[in-house]
Amino acid sequence: MTQIRQRLSFWQIWNMSFGFFGIQFGFALQNGNASRILTTFGADVEHLSWFWLAAPLTGMLVQPLVGYYSDRTWTSLGRRRPYFLAGSILAASALMLMPNAQALAILLPPLYIGAGILMVMDASFNIAMEPFRALVADLLPADQRTLGFSIQTFLIGLGAVIGSWLPYIFAEWFQVEKTTIDGTVPDNVTLSFYVGAVIFLVAILWTVVTTREFPPDTEYLKEDAGGKKGISQILSDFRHMPKTMKQLGLIQFFSWFALFSMWVFTTSAVATHVYGLSPDDRSSPAFNDAANWVGIIFGVYNGVSAIYALMLPFIAAKLGRKTTHAISLTAGGLGLISIYFIHDPMLLLVSMIGVGIAWASILAMPYAILAGAIPPQKMGIYMGVFNFFITLPQIVNGIIGGPVVKYLYSSNTIYSIVTAGIFLLIGAFCVRFVDDRDDPVATH
Repeated sequence: MTQIRQRLSFWQIWNMSFGFFGIQFGFALQNGNASRILTTFGADVEHLSWFWLAAPLTGMLVQPLVGYYSDRTWTSLGRRRPYFLAGSILAASALMLMPNAQALAILLPPLYIGAGILMVMDASFNIAMEPFRALVADLLPADQRTLGFSIQTFLIGLGAVIGSWLPYIFAEWFQVEKTTIDGTVPDNVTLSFYVGAVIFLVAILWTVVTTREFPPDTEYLKEDAGGKKGISQILSDFRHMPKTMKQLGLIQFFSWFALFSMWVFTTSAVATHVYGLSPDDRSSPAFNDAANWVGIIFGVYNGVSAIYALMLPFIAAKLGRKTTHAISLTAGGLGLISIYFIHDPMLLLVSMIGVGIAWASILAMPYAILAGAIPPQKMGIYMGVFNFFITLPQIVNGIIGGPVVKYLYSSNTIYSIVTAGIFLLIGAFCVRFVDDRDDPVATH
C-alpha cells in the first residue's frame, strides 16, 4: 500500500469497529443457546461437540477465501465493506430461523435442521467478521493498532453482554415464557434471536455508512496471469506464513480448544455439577433456570472483557504485549478450573472475571502482534489464514470432545471445563516463545 496511514480519532476507530458489536451480539446468542436448542431438539450431551463442528469447519473454509478475495476487491462500497454487508444479511436470516427449526422440519428431524442452520449462521458470521480484522490493519498506523483491536474487543464484549443476558432479561424482567414442552424452544430464547438479527444488521450498516476505505494499489487488484489464484494462492501463503504467525498459532490452538469446550459444555456442567440436576433433565424449569444463568455468567465474562479491553493498550505499553497476553491467559485458566470447586451459582460470577480477562486478550493481543508481521498487501488473506489456528483446535475438540466426555469423563462435563482451564495455562506458557519485533516495549 502506498497510502500513508494517518492517525484516526477515537470516534473514527469506534465507527469502523462498531459492526463487531452486532457480530458478537449474534455470536453470544449462538454460544449461549445453540447447545441448549440442540439439546431441546434431542441431542445427547456427548454428541453436542459433533454438531458444533459445523461452526469451525465453515470458518476454516470461509475466512481465508473472504480474506483472499477482499484483498482483490474494490467497489463503490470499498474493499471490505461489501463482505460486511453480505454476511450481515445472511446472518440475520439464520438467527431468525435457528429457533424455528422444528417448523422447518419437513424432510429431516429438527435436530439436523438446527445443525444445518448453525452451519449457515456461523459461515455468515465469518463472512462479516474476517474483513473487520483486516480493516483495522488497513487503516491504522502501527502505533494505533493495539488501540484499534482493543476498541473492537470492547464492542465485542458489550455486544456479548447484552446478547448473553437477553434470554434472562426477557424471562425475568418481561415475563416472557421461559419453559418449554419437548421439542420446542422457549419463547424468551426465540424472541432474543429475533432481536439479535435486527441488531446485527443495524450495527454492520453503521460501519458501512460511517467508514471510508482507501483504495489498494492497482497491482493488488489484479492477478498476475502466470501466478497462483484462489485456493492455490491461499495454500502457498499458508506454507510461507511469517514465523511470528506460526508461533502464535500454537497459542491459538490451546486458547481456542479451551474456548470451544467452555461454549459447548458449560450449560451441562453448570446444570449437573453446580445445580445438581440429572444429565437427562432437559426441559424442566430447573434446567432452564440453569441455562438462563449460564447466559448471565457468559454476559459477565464478556462485560469484564469489554472493560479490560480498554485497559489493554496501557497495560501492553507498560509490560509488553507478550507478558500482557500470558498474564491474561493465566487468569482465564484459573477461572475455568475454579468452577470445579463451586456449588453456589453466584460464585460462578467470580470465575468469569478470569475468563473475561483472557477473552479480551485472545481477541486483541494476537492480532496486534500479528499485524506487524504481515505484508500489507496480504493483510486480508493472512488474517483469514490465521483463522486456521482458531478453527483447527475447535474441529479437533469437536471430534474428540464427545468421546472424551463419554468414555474418559463418564459424561461428567465439568472435567471438560477443568481441561479447558489447563489448556489456557499451557497457552500462557507458550507466549514467551513468540517473536514480537513490532512491540515498542520489546524493542527498548
